[in-house]
Amino acid sequence: MSLTPRSWRNTKIAAAAAALWAAAGTAALALPQNYEIGFQPANSPVMEQIESFHLELLYIITAVCLFVLALLVYIVIKFRAGANPTPSKVHHNTLLEVAWTIIPVIILVVIAVPSFRLLYFESAIPKPDVVIKAIGKQWFWTYEYPGANAGFTYDSLGLSDADAAKAGKPRLLGTDNEVVVPVGKVIEIETTGADVIHSWALPEMGVKMDAVPGRINHTWFKAERTGVYYGQCSELCGARHAYMPIEVHVVTDAEYAEWLASAKKKFAALDTNVQVAAK
Repeated sequence: MSLTPRSWRNTKIAAAAAALWAAAGTAALALPQNYEIGFQPANSPVMEQIESFHLELLYIITAVCLFVLALLVYIVIKFRAGANPTPSKVHHNTLLEVAWTIIPVIILVVIAVPSFRLLYFESAIPKPDVVIKAIGKQWFWTYEYPGANAGFTYDSLGLSDADAAKAGKPRLLGTDNEVVVPVGKVIEIETTGADVIHSWALPEMGVKMDAVPGRINHTWFKAERTGVYYGQCSELCGARHAYMPIEVHVVTDAEYAEWLASAKKKFAALDTNVQVAAK
């Protein structure tokens, strides 16, 4: 399922902003920046639709706020004590009461249609090219790459300030073992928790999914550009909640194949020989 991008994306301003972003380099902007007032640059179809829906809501909210402000100014001026020394006594106005009931309902319906469409788009996972299991633990992530072409698991811990500076990674966001995925491929993320509820979130991909103990949740993204992208656990999970970063490297197919080959040698193999006791 694909949704038609809004016309604002085709304006000269959007094109200029995209060119400026490309010139600055993907990795340079693939994390929070000082003085930002909007989303980080979208890098997946899901996040693009989230941004479009956010913009639609902004238009609606702005219109409602301006309308209410205009009413307040009108009432203050028209019905001030100087202009109305003897105030009128109005108990009912059927037309007004119907209007302030029907109009909000119409606004909510206008919001609900694209909202449900976006929710469906997020939840309907296309056939995945890569499946990764993200297990939240206090306080780090364990990743599993199942399947015939992978079959390994590893822990990903946040770097200390000194190690992050040494590695040239941002403070509180860099990890010792990153997640690596190929560009232009559908990546399915399976999340679960080993102890308490965590949440795997990657803003530029439009991903945020709770990792609940005893349950597997599913989400997905499809990165459109290579680069390094950062996220964090987004569920308050304990004393070191702020030290559960997520680092994702989006690479070319050739680089991904090379990484897979080295990762199978570097990391522990998944135990797939699970035996069930006979009755």
